[in-house]
Amino acid sequence: MELCSPCVFGSLQKTSICYLSFPDSYSGGLGDTQFSFRLRQAGGQRTTHYEDDGEYNREAPLTLQRESAHYFGYVYFRQVKDSSMKRGYFQKSLVLVSRLPYVNLFQSLLQLIAPEYFDKLEPCLEAVCNEIDQWPPPVPGQTLNLPVMGVVIQVRIPSRVDKPGSSPVKQFNQENLLPAPLVLPSIHELDLFRCFQPVLIHVQMLWELMLLGEPIVVMAPSPTVSSEMVLALTSCLAPLRYCCDYRPYFTIHDSEFKEYTTRTQAPPNIVVGVTNPFFIKTLQHWPHILRVGELKMSGDLPKQVKVKKLTKLKTLDTKPGIYTSYKTFLHKDKALIKRLLKGIQRKRPSEVQSALLRRHLLELTQSFIIPLEHYIASLMPLQRAITPWKNPPQIRPFRQDDFMKTLEHAGPQLTCVLKGDWLGLYRRFFRSPNFDGWYRQRHKEMTQKLEALHLEAICEAALPKPTESQTGNVISRWLP
Repeated sequence: MELCSPCVFGSLQKTSICYLSFPDSYSGGLGDTQFSFRLRQAGGQRTTHYEDDGEYNREAPLTLQRESAHYFGYVYFRQVKDSSMKRGYFQKSLVLVSRLPYVNLFQSLLQLIAPEYFDKLEPCLEAVCNEIDQWPPPVPGQTLNLPVMGVVIQVRIPSRVDKPGSSPVKQFNQENLLPAPLVLPSIHELDLFRCFQPVLIHVQMLWELMLLGEPIVVMAPSPTVSSEMVLALTSCLAPLRYCCDYRPYFTIHDSEFKEYTTRTQAPPNIVVGVTNPFFIKTLQHWPHILRVGELKMSGDLPKQVKVKKLTKLKTLDTKPGIYTSYKTFLHKDKALIKRLLKGIQRKRPSEVQSALLRRHLLELTQSFIIPLEHYIASLMPLQRAITPWKNPPQIRPFRQDDFMKTLEHAGPQLTCVLKGDWLGLYRRFFRSPNFDGWYRQRHKEMTQKLEALHLEAICEAALPKPTESQTGNVISRWLP
């Protein structure tokens, strides 16, 4: 590591960042590439004042909260021929590390900084760091103008009160901004259609696997494809938070390598993206393996990968496919596939196709989660049971059997046309980390609401009015 500004990492953390900042397998491709990774924080590491501030997390969507136990790394890697170098190539990466999952913002920022840095090196980076140090902290719901290297990046920070699936609010103020700002339509949303092109007909299966927190390996030809596919998978549950671990790009040098490759215990609940062919052998015992090729946008639908048995997974020359024995609970949405195919034939822009796909996944997740929200809301004590003279009443326990009985009249069939074994999907979901994470979050919010209502009742309680004689006694004490 040539330069670290500001330097807040220990030696082991620096080593991990270095390994994650370069391709893990041979790549003959020349030029610039971008990808991202997610890194576990080392124990005992100091945190900054921003990371201790809970106000942002209270107002931000659950999927965009600042993480306390992980870092996100955003990489700009350059590889060009250079005869003056020992290996015959110039290879260097510029990495931005943050606790915020703002992949679009930080990758766009690197596109501005990295080319200049590779030419001018340290002085350029120092100037950029000084500019970034003056940026205001992210405030959900606000539009920020972020100056850097003569350009103003304009972004809106999403808020928890935003309507799910809505477009960013147009509240950009460009009156005094010259030149015109670089406006990012989203700080975090990927081009879902491009990422999922080779697996469009299996989106339903992938959504279920993510909902259930199943262990998944994404084997890709490059860190770019690996990280984009993993981030696309974790985003397809929005607005439900994906509560399992995930690594957009993972190498054989990672400190968790032994933990993930051991055969003495079941694979952890994680989605991990890899590029080194060595993983085909070491991770072939995992229950779900997605092998993809390079992501290419073309006028026709790319060849769709097939679902194959795990026994078909070969150590060498493994073809693209979804290697799993998983059987979906829900039927495919053929109408969605037809709409996307028609969009390809009509050369519909990729951002429109992505919006269709994102809307479908959003409605699917909402149809699944709304019955759960209705049921857990019914466990909240009535407001008239809250009295200032007693402790706050307890939230009633979540009983899975009672919830399942509500599905006949208030299940997902009210808002979703998909048929299938919804009951079986819920039963499996109850055993997943995503249910545990969702329940803990909702229970925490309900407890805080109860405590606030109880405090409000205490404040509004009618206190006995003092008698006339008591008032006179008090006044006489203050008068000579």
